[in-house]
Amino acid sequence: MSKINITRGELEALRQFDTCTLSNAIETLNVRPRNEGFIIGAARCQFPNLAPVIGFAVTGTIRTSMPPVRGRCYYDNIDWWRYLSQAQGPRIVVLKDADHSPGVGAMFGEIHARISRALGSVAYVTNGSVRDLPGIESTGFQLFAGGVSVSHAFAHVADFGEPVEIGGLRIATGDLLHGDLHGVHSIPHESIRELIRVADEIRREEQELFRFIDAKDFSVDKLAAKLKGKVETQICN
Repeated sequence: MSKINITRGELEALRQFDTCTLSNAIETLNVRPRNEGFIIGAARCQFPNLAPVIGFAVTGTIRTSMPPVRGRCYYDNIDWWRYLSQAQGPRIVVLKDADHSPGVGAMFGEIHARISRALGSVAYVTNGSVRDLPGIESTGFQLFAGGVSVSHAFAHVADFGEPVEIGGLRIATGDLLHGDLHGVHSIPHESIRELIRVADEIRREEQELFRFIDAKDFSVDKLAAKLKGKVETQICN
C-alpha cells in the first residue's frame, strides 16, 4: 500500500471545511469535471450532526445474503483487520455490498464500528446497510450507508484491497475521502495546498456576500453591481 505525503496539519485544515465549500474549491481549480468525484445516492450520511470527517480509504467487498465460505461470524476475518490496521491513517473503511440486492444485512453494527475506531478509522462508507445507530453515534464514528437493517444476516468480508465503485465513485485503498451530512467526495491530493487556500478564500467571500445580502438596503441593482466581474464558480453554489 503506497502512502500519500500529506501532513496532519493539512488534513486538519481540510476537515474544517464542509463538503460543499471544498467542492466549490475543486471546481474553481478545474482539476476534474463537475459531475465526477463524489458518491451519488448510494451512501447517505447517517449522523448529520457530526463534524466533517477526512481519511484514507481502505477498500473491500462484502456479502450479506449468503453464508461465508470460511469463518463463522461477521467480524471473524483476521486478515481483514490486519490489512485495515496497516493502511495509512486516519482511515475510512469503504466496503461495497456486492450482493444482487445490497443491504440484506448490516456488516457494521456497534462491535464492528468500535473495532474499526480502535484501529484508527473515523468513518464507514457502504452501499449496503448499517445498524446499532445510537451506540455508534455516541462514539463519534460516522456512517455513510444505503440504508439500515435490523440484522447483520450473513454479513462478511468477501475480499479486500481492490478498488470498488459506490454511487459512481471509483475508490481505491489510499484515496483521500472527505464527508459530512451532504455526502462523500474524493480529494485530489496533488492540489492539497491550493485547495486549502482557495476554499478559505471562498468561505470568506461567501460570508462577505451573506452580510451584503442581509443588509436592509439590499436590492437587485446593488446585487448586479456586486457580482459584476466575479468568477462564476466562486459565487454559484
